[in-house]
Amino acid sequence: MSLASHLAELQRKHGDIEREIDEALTHPSCDTLEIARLKRRKLALKDEIEKLRSPTRH
Repeated sequence: MSLASHLAELQRKHGDIEREIDEALTHPSCDTLEIARLKRRKLALKDEIEKLRSPTRH
């Protein structure tokens, strides 16, 4: 998998999780633990995306 396609896939997953969070927040009986878990996954994806985009990748 090329770097560009890997980044695109990570960005797609990030967007999917963002939509999941938004949808969960619209329900009055939203599970706060589930939302926290989704937010952690979203942040981890964002960190991975930024790491891959940085000029001095490790």
